[in-house]
Amino acid sequence: MTGHGHVDHSGENKRVALLIAVLALCLALAETGAKSAQTEALSRNVEASNLWAFFQARTIRQTTLRTAAEAAAIAPQPAEEDRRAAAARQVAAWQATAQRYESEPSTGEGRRELAERAKAAERTRDRSMAAYHMYEYGSAAFQVAIVIASASIVTGVPLLALGGAILGAVGIALAGLGFLAPELIHL
Repeated sequence: MTGHGHVDHSGENKRVALLIAVLALCLALAETGAKSAQTEALSRNVEASNLWAFFQARTIRQTTLRTAAEAAAIAPQPAEEDRRAAAARQVAAWQATAQRYESEPSTGEGRRELAERAKAAERTRDRSMAAYHMYEYGSAAFQVAIVIASASIVTGVPLLALGGAILGAVGIALAGLGFLAPELIHL
């Protein structure tokens, strides 16, 4: 106690200021994680869209080739043997190309491979969006914790600092989920 019945809170205020500094650091880390996750989600969304567009183009080409092969197969055959052989070779080439469009493991550009790649990009996008949300919830908890801890200095009510610390722990848990297991819970 100092003169005139005034209690010296400087030691307690230093601890609260340190708490606020730690909360601010956690907030900065959570915001960085959120921005990174958001950027990753946007990139994977574009990748998935591009892959599905390529998938659609392959489907259209495949359908066109199959239709041409089927039409040629039922068309009247020319009388000359060499023209009949040339038509048969063309039909076989169209059918082979249509089959290659269905699955082309060597390039990863068959419809099956494109669909798998697009689905993988969508899974990454969804995980990144979940992480983004967890980081954002953690950031909100840190921001409120900073306000509450700051209020404890102004009001001299130590319980507010404790509330800020508890809310900071919630923020750490949410940001940790964003990093380690973003799809574990859905808020």
